[in-house]
Amino acid sequence: MSKAPDVTGFYEARSGSIQYVVACPETGQCAIIDPVLDFDEKSGATATVEADRILEFVRTRGYHVQWILDTHPHADHFSAADYLKSRTGAPVGIGEKVVEVQKLWKDFYNWPDFRADGSQWDHLFADGEEFRLGNIPCRVMLSPGHTLASVTYVIGDAAFVHDTLFMPDSGTARADFPGGSAHVLWHSIQAILALPDTTRIFTGHDYCQGGREPAWESTVAEQRATNIHMSKYLTEGEFVVAREARDRSLPMPKLILHALQVNTNAGRLPEPEANGRRYLKIPLDLLQSPWA
Repeated sequence: MSKAPDVTGFYEARSGSIQYVVACPETGQCAIIDPVLDFDEKSGATATVEADRILEFVRTRGYHVQWILDTHPHADHFSAADYLKSRTGAPVGIGEKVVEVQKLWKDFYNWPDFRADGSQWDHLFADGEEFRLGNIPCRVMLSPGHTLASVTYVIGDAAFVHDTLFMPDSGTARADFPGGSAHVLWHSIQAILALPDTTRIFTGHDYCQGGREPAWESTVAEQRATNIHMSKYLTEGEFVVAREARDRSLPMPKLILHALQVNTNAGRLPEPEANGRRYLKIPLDLLQSPWA
């Protein structure tokens, strides 16, 4: 029985995101992880180019989509989970702590009628919950710090670590979003780095450090030995000081206020209004000012 899934990454350049198709080679059952719905903030246009590229790949491989999974409510792109569910019929899943993120952003967006109970997803995964992808055992690890709800999917020998670790030359993810914590992120990363050395690590973003080509696969051993943050900051205190200093220098993602109202609703776009058009709601003066 194989414990090594076939993993194919799809790089989305606009947001630097990596989307994954993870398949059991024996059964052809697959999961789609962190799919992107195309959105152009200048024109307000949406499209399904990235999601359709994944669907075509699944079709040509003869895979059957068993799950559509998000690791957390993303702040820099819209999730295509709802669109892919409509095309495949596969259930959508996310970590159960998403309800905490929903409650936070329900208040930010002043949505008194929004259901902040996670019911927009078909399944909410608990920390430590086990399931199978075809013949491959899977386990869910709660990995907060970047967000309250972040999870890692350990599928056979592969760990999909979302925005905790980047490629070793790029360090770790920020922890200054509402509900984030550098202290908590440190402990989440320690749990990931406690996995077997040969575990394949698949990251959620890559920003092509130094102009190199996009990359998204490493191992636990490589991360532990060469990650520019985790090999340098060896205590929680050192890491937190460095992470928080770095975060203070970063602008907010340009789509955070656009994306969270979609992604806390499982990738559903706002309902059309009386004129048939959909509208996003942007709260003013909510996040840190670039002039501060």
